[in-house]
Amino acid sequence: MKTIHHKYTESLPGGSSPQIRAHLMDITCVALLFIFMPVLSQSCRKELCYNHWEHSMSVKAEVDASYVQEWEQSGWKEKWDEEAFGVQYSGLLPDIPSGLKVVSYRASGGYEERNVAAGGAVVPLAEGYQSILFYNNDTEYIVFDNTESSATAVATTRTRTRFALNGQTKTETRGVNSPDMLYGHYIDEWYGERKIEPDYMPVEMKPLVFTYLLLFKFDSGFQYVKKARGELDGMAAGVYLNSGTTVDESAIVLFEEESCMLDPDAGMVIAAVRSFGIPGYPNGSYATKAEDMEFGMVLEVEMTNGATKKFETDISQQMGKYPHGGVIIASGLTITDEEGGAAGGGFQVDVDGWGEYEDIPLPLG
Repeated sequence: MKTIHHKYTESLPGGSSPQIRAHLMDITCVALLFIFMPVLSQSCRKELCYNHWEHSMSVKAEVDASYVQEWEQSGWKEKWDEEAFGVQYSGLLPDIPSGLKVVSYRASGGYEERNVAAGGAVVPLAEGYQSILFYNNDTEYIVFDNTESSATAVATTRTRTRFALNGQTKTETRGVNSPDMLYGHYIDEWYGERKIEPDYMPVEMKPLVFTYLLLFKFDSGFQYVKKARGELDGMAAGVYLNSGTTVDESAIVLFEEESCMLDPDAGMVIAAVRSFGIPGYPNGSYATKAEDMEFGMVLEVEMTNGATKKFETDISQQMGKYPHGGVIIASGLTITDEEGGAAGGGFQVDVDGWGEYEDIPLPLG
């Protein structure tokens, strides 16, 4: 076999030189650099594009949200009578929402919105003075208006036109949807500084919507009740998100059969209805103002013979005591055998039974 010697190796013992070995290592390093450069470049780009602000000098806060799960604020828990009221107190407690909206309002003008998990997250904020508004972002029926300013941001719900139970379109009621559960929190002033680590920001989300447990007790004729729906009249049409104060405008809250439960043993209809509460509450003159307010509730029932009947009750004295949820009772209701029997009068309902309704946005100024 003929051996061919490289001209550089022939003159050196061992067949190689330090210069050649160094040259080969340089070539290898350059090759490896070209191979891994796309991976390194991509990793760096991701770091810069997505979360660079979290690890650099920037204004940010670690929002830690907790929720006050209350359905009323009038002390009913201490005097709860499950047998008399037909439901467990804990069964009315609201759930924790699925998401949270964070709105920061810069003192210099402008605002920014961000959606995060219900429990919070690290969020970027503006440098300098600002106010921050928090509320859950998973509502279906609530309409948020005037959110460009924390002083005017308000939650309302949609107006509805609902026709009579008997399907006669000439008889209609204009009201609003019962709102979803709404929580809120407001920080009036917060100063943002550029730091490496985020500022810790605990946030206690308090209820802005409450539940009224409506009990409609029958003295006789409950056996004729097939299904029910109703109205809660005189309730607040909205609530200011920064303070939790309800607006002065009142509305009729409409509730459907899904909100009602028939209790044959107790002879009553039970309805759990959510509301923003009493108009213009809280304020310093509420005790005097409440005396001038009027509240009512209406129960409409479809009977087993297809006829319908409406019961109206003045609940002004009861409601004045419970501005943020509670138990409201109407008693002494009756359906006679003539009204509920097989020969009962009234219009026959159509397939849907309850007539149609239409949702209409109702912005508040």
